[in-house]
Amino acid sequence: MGAYMIRRFLLMILTLFGMSVLIFVMLRVVPGNIVDILFDSAGMVNPADKKRLEAELGLDKPIVQQYVTWITNMMKGDLGYSYVSEKPALDEILPRIPVTAKLAALALFFSVLFGVPLGVISAVRQNTGLDYFLRVVSLSGLSLPSFWLGLLILMAFVQYAGWIPIYSDAPRGFFHELFLLSIPAAAVGFRASALIMRLTRSSMLEVLRQDYIRTARAKGASANSVNYDHALRNAVLPVVTIIGIEAAFLIGGLIVTETVFNIPGVARFLVEAIRWRDYPIVQNLVMLIAVVTVVVNFIVDMAYVVLDPRIKYEG
Repeated sequence: MGAYMIRRFLLMILTLFGMSVLIFVMLRVVPGNIVDILFDSAGMVNPADKKRLEAELGLDKPIVQQYVTWITNMMKGDLGYSYVSEKPALDEILPRIPVTAKLAALALFFSVLFGVPLGVISAVRQNTGLDYFLRVVSLSGLSLPSFWLGLLILMAFVQYAGWIPIYSDAPRGFFHELFLLSIPAAAVGFRASALIMRLTRSSMLEVLRQDYIRTARAKGASANSVNYDHALRNAVLPVVTIIGIEAAFLIGGLIVTETVFNIPGVARFLVEAIRWRDYPIVQNLVMLIAVVTVVVNFIVDMAYVVLDPRIKYEG
């Protein structure tokens, strides 16, 4: 187990290194930079001033030297300065992380809260009217884009309540903030819950056909004991995998939702930074999403041993 954890940790570090190189290089390959944008918007084409600004921003150095400088400073907690606001990138990013984290956590909570129990019910009541209804609901969740569902929710509030539940920078208390975040979280979590529900159902059906389930029933075990103590515990492993993938996806998949609901989070800020070619903001935000994705997958791998003792990792 210890050797496996070390290997997975080293693989995680190697993956993050590769992602950092890819992110940095891809941003530099894109045509145009912040200097071009600034001079085009100002209508100035003074080559001397342009070269001086490129030197101040470090864009005149070789790309390898720029990358080494970025990684070294990032290790020290220095993410550079925003080219647009001229503020430290860390000061721009940190206030937005809790907002996106709350939204993603709520969306994941809703998806698990509804996805797993409804998937179990659908499997236990296979080929009944309830099963068919839940399968239609899950297909609807997979078919509806979250941003379109969010727009429908906003229009419904305008039509029937006469106001729009738009997130404010200063919500009136904890419950007011929870309410404003719950609406977009439900819109995003609906798709994730549909995916989790279908996977839970298929995994449960596969386990319920196993010989040890029939043996448990033959010994007189109750339906609840068979369904939850025996079947669900062994069917939950692939469900945990998809929950981990969805958790990582939510951090970077909230761009349109945050824009629709005017939420000042990381995802919406990333769109604005891309529009302005604000390299320090873009590369640090994309790197943050990569770190979250890799770390979540590492945690899921470590959770396998806890959830299923049959799994043994050879050193």
